[in-house]
Amino acid sequence: MLFNSIDFAIFLPIVFFLYWFVTNHNLRLQNSLIVIASYVFYGWWDWRFLSLIIFSTLVDYSVGIRLNSEQSEKRRKILLWTSILVNLGFLGFFKYFNFFQDNFISAFSFFGVKINAGSLNIILPVGISFYTFQTMSYTIDVYRKELEPTHDFIAFSAFVSFFPQLVAGPIERAKNLLPQFYRKRFFDYTEAADGMRQTLWGFFKKIVIADNCAEFANLIFNNSEKFPGSILFLGAIFFSFQIYGDFSGYSDIAIGISRVFGFNLKRNFAFPYFSRDIAEFWRRWHISLSSWFRDYLYIPLGGSKSGKWINIRNTFIIFVVSGFWHGANWTFIAWGTLNAIYFLPLLVLHKNRQHLDTVSEGKRLPSLKEASEIAVTFFLVMIGWVFFRADNILHALKYLCTIFSKSFFVMPHRMDFVGASMHPLVISVLIIIFVIAEWFGRDKLHVMENFNLPRLPRWLFYLAVGFLIIVAGNFNKTEFIYFAF
Repeated sequence: MLFNSIDFAIFLPIVFFLYWFVTNHNLRLQNSLIVIASYVFYGWWDWRFLSLIIFSTLVDYSVGIRLNSEQSEKRRKILLWTSILVNLGFLGFFKYFNFFQDNFISAFSFFGVKINAGSLNIILPVGISFYTFQTMSYTIDVYRKELEPTHDFIAFSAFVSFFPQLVAGPIERAKNLLPQFYRKRFFDYTEAADGMRQTLWGFFKKIVIADNCAEFANLIFNNSEKFPGSILFLGAIFFSFQIYGDFSGYSDIAIGISRVFGFNLKRNFAFPYFSRDIAEFWRRWHISLSSWFRDYLYIPLGGSKSGKWINIRNTFIIFVVSGFWHGANWTFIAWGTLNAIYFLPLLVLHKNRQHLDTVSEGKRLPSLKEASEIAVTFFLVMIGWVFFRADNILHALKYLCTIFSKSFFVMPHRMDFVGASMHPLVISVLIIIFVIAEWFGRDKLHVMENFNLPRLPRWLFYLAVGFLIIVAGNFNKTEFIYFAF
């Protein structure tokens, strides 16, 4: 079920009414309702894949209880690896089986050995990468004795399948989210109102910015051989704002809706396009995934305390694995590797933690130095997004070669965008408005947080955002990009 669909517009008020007015603040009934609602929400795509979530829930719930009672370290490790292998086994089969098979065949073909093997028609379950990592973090934390295992199966099922963040994050930690299912929840108007503001801004990001940019990005990337470098450069910019508006928009909607139901999820984006270097960008982009890899892969590998070369190795591993997490394509590995290369000079020069504050804090405008740093960082990130969006490595390289050719100076024409529902200048103006709004909200959790304007201008702003969604929104029910991951 898509957030930007009529189905969800009907589903959400029904769940809200039952949750706050029918369960009568009975904790077990509320948690049970969340489980049922989450299964309906997820099963709306394909009910068959509910079996994966249920099986993963049963495995990790059982392993958690056994880990707590087992004294033998050897048996505890066996239990831990049982959970990890079950979860990664499902993820590996559904997401990477054909990728490994195709590359295996290609490797043998290179040496003249022909192998005939047909690819399986495997459908990727929506959100499997997100809930797999979420359940694994629970088992690992219990194994490390950083978390007491739960004996409340309904609460644990609700934690695994919580519908606002089930299919595209944030990737929640059991230490943060699971205890919230143990506590009685009462409706908090102030928290719910701010959650709705965050949700509204999330829909603006998705429907107005991301989905309109998607039209141009798809048109340009899918026909890149027909366009000059100037158009391809615009395509890269449009995709940069598409993926940011799409993914951070989903996170805002998920976090905002969760707050309406009395839950607080992890922040997932912190205005990453205002970063002054790549290290700062990765502290602000997809925070829940970056912190997951830091805590469960980077630190166990030795982190930054085992010498410079080990640190460099671990950093490359994190970025490459992060790229591969995104999808079974060499383009994602190239994207991860490129970001590791960007990161390396900062790491070697010990400048990877030099920007921990908010850019231009307390100022209206950035300094010339800050503005140039933001522009360079955005440009580097945009080059990376070309690999992320391209069909294959060769497509990405040709795309970039065309950008950096003489055709970059060819002026775009309106005929280049025949088929798009909106003039590129219109979406460009919307992007500028969006960037300005984000700039003035960059020191907040979201743009509309603590909106301390008088009532009239505050409501005029809400109406303006709603008006833009209705008038300029793209209502083609485009799926969120990260559903594919």
